[in-house]
This record gives sequence, C-alpha cells and structure tokens, in this order.
Amino acid sequence: MVAVDRKSLGYGSGEKAVYAADPWASRGRLLPEDGSLTRSEFQRDRDRIVHATAFRRLKHKTQVFISPDGDHFRTRLTHTIEVAQIARALARALKVDEDLAEGVALVHDFGHTPFGHTGEDALDEVLRPYGGFDHNAQSLRIVTKLERRYADFDGLNLTWETLEGLVKHNGPLLTPEGEGTRGPLPQPIRDYCALHDLELSTFASLEAQVAAIADDIAYNTHDIDDGLRAGYLTFDMLEEVPFLASLMKEVRDRYPHLEPSRFTHEITRRQITRMVEDVIGFAQQNLSEIRPRSCADVRTCGRVIATFSPAMTETDRLIKKLLFSHIYRHPEIMRIRAGAAQIVTDLFGAYMENPSLMRSHYWVQHIAGLSQPGRARHVGDYLAGMTDSYAIRAHGELFDRTPDLR
Repeated sequence: MVAVDRKSLGYGSGEKAVYAADPWASRGRLLPEDGSLTRSEFQRDRDRIVHATAFRRLKHKTQVFISPDGDHFRTRLTHTIEVAQIARALARALKVDEDLAEGVALVHDFGHTPFGHTGEDALDEVLRPYGGFDHNAQSLRIVTKLERRYADFDGLNLTWETLEGLVKHNGPLLTPEGEGTRGPLPQPIRDYCALHDLELSTFASLEAQVAAIADDIAYNTHDIDDGLRAGYLTFDMLEEVPFLASLMKEVRDRYPHLEPSRFTHEITRRQITRMVEDVIGFAQQNLSEIRPRSCADVRTCGRVIATFSPAMTETDRLIKKLLFSHIYRHPEIMRIRAGAAQIVTDLFGAYMENPSLMRSHYWVQHIAGLSQPGRARHVGDYLAGMTDSYAIRAHGELFDRTPDLR
C-alpha cells in the first residue's frame, strides 16, 4: 500500500486544491438558470439528484441478491449511499469539491435496470436491433430527459461538471481520433453531446475519478459482507486472497474469540480503510508527478489520478475473481438470474406488442406516431425504470407463470 502524506490532507480546513472543480466557475447548465443564494451549483445538483424519482427507485433494485431472504443485504440504494460516503472521504483528503464527488456518486447508478446486471444484459439483448442498452447512457437519459419534475425543462438540468462526471467517471469514451474506447458510443450520449459537448476524449475531473474508485471499494467490500451473510462465501474462501488473509489474521490476533458477525465487520471495515488509504497515497504520488495547476490539467494529463496502486490493483483483481467464482457465477445465483432475464424479456415482448399495457407511462397515448425503434427505446425506458418488485408484479399480471426468484 502506498503511504499517505497525512500532513497534506488538510482535514476540516475547507482549503481546496488548485486542481479542484470550482462550483462558482461552473461551465453551467444546458438551460441557464439563476444561481442560488444559499447553495453552490454542485450542491444544487446533489440535492436535485437526491429528490429525483430515479433515486428513490434504487431502494428496490438489486445490487447482487435478488429478493433476498433478509433485510440486511445491500440494495442499489444502500450501495449508492456507501459509494457517496467513500467518495466524500476521498474528495476531502485530496482537497477537491466534496459536493461534486458526492453528486456523481449518487447519480452513477440511476440507469440500472431491475435485477442488477442480469436485467441490463437481458434488456441489452432485446434492444440490440435498436442500438442496445447501456446503463451509463441510460443514467444520462434519465437526468437529461426522463425525469419530469420541473416546469421549465425535462430532466434535472444538471451542471456540465456533474454530467461529465456521470458519463466519463470510468475514463474517456472517445479516442482523440473520435473512435469509441469501449466500442460504439451509445446513441443517447452521442445525442446529448451534440447539444452540450462533454468532451468525451478527455478524462473526467478528479471529483468524478474518486466517485468511480469509491464504487469499486464499496462493492468489493459489501459483496464480501453479503456473500458471507448469505452463505456463498466462507472465511476459508477469503484465504484465497492474501490481502484478506492478512486482515483476518490481524483481527484474530487481536480478538481471538470474536463472534462471526463482529469478525466480518472488523475485516470489512479494515478493508475499506486500507483501500481508501491506498487510493489517497497513490493519488498524492500521481499529483506530485503531474503537478496539475487546474481542473483542465487533470482532464488532459493522459491518465487516471485517483486509482489503486499496482499492488492494490492486483488485490482488486483477486477479490473480483473470488466474488465471480463463489457468488456471481454460483449455480443458485445463475438459476435466479435466468428467471430474472426471462421476466425482462417477456415484458419487453408484451409491451412492444401492446404498448397500452404500460398504463403509467406518460407517452403511451402518442404511440401511434412512433417508429419501431422509437417504440423500442421507450419500452426500454419503462423497463429500466422498474424496481424488482414492480417487474415481478407486472409479469404476474400478464403471464400465467412468473419465475420464482427466491
């Protein structure tokens, strides 16, 4: 783990680094608005995100375990809150804008479907003839078009910086030559950038970068916690990862007779701490090499600044391998995933055939004027917005048999 320069952290000082995003010098919103007397532009973005309908829906969307037998497994909402908490800690340590980092963390999963990545894969499959489905592009579509709260505009009319962070938190989407870095650029992102250029060939702000790495830290940790709780993981399995083995030895040496639930918590809280400190230390090292003098320098430096050190990157790889082999690809999880995919696929077919079945969707009365691709995209919007429970209930109303996801 890279050492942290604690003297340079400036906790509680309110001091911002020169490379921090400045809310008082924001590039603005697509539709100009008067400023607030009491909040910065990034605080306003965060507040709009928290009050959005899409944020509340995260409460009943899967993180890993679909319809879990218990109230303590993570949902997409509790995951999002954990990501935001870690992002704020990283932003404070690196002296960048905490509100922007928090806002990007809070909005980053808006586009996720019911049933987690299973729902996304199923929706991508049925939408493939119409451009496919990408949850990051769907998040942008939600905050720029689909939320219907304000009298003056659709969406949330967020600042350029928050939208940039949402779209590019995992790195540039285009090469300098205009080629997609992860395949073809999703059409919703292409369409929005034609109106409001998010500069897709550059890196995002450091605030967005800390939100992205906070996502990795959060799910690496809580998926272990939930996996142990569900019985898919055992402490012996964690020994496969030297980093986790060392944490367990540390806890056992200090607390030799600790009950399993407390033992798990002691492991996971140490895991978060070590990963956060690693990111801070490595980011400080990167900053000392790059010496950015502005937020623009961060975007054009050619590399990610807020990331794991090489040693922790290897640990991250081993943890993901552990989670994939013992949880994500467990036969019982795969059985449940197949049922969830069937629900999404069945509903897509039913709504394409008879859009009036989507009684609560605002555009249904205009369906006659839509092309097949236009209809498919709106059906995709409707399905992506569903919670797990709503999708199961909707399927039960339309079909004789709904897969058992327990």
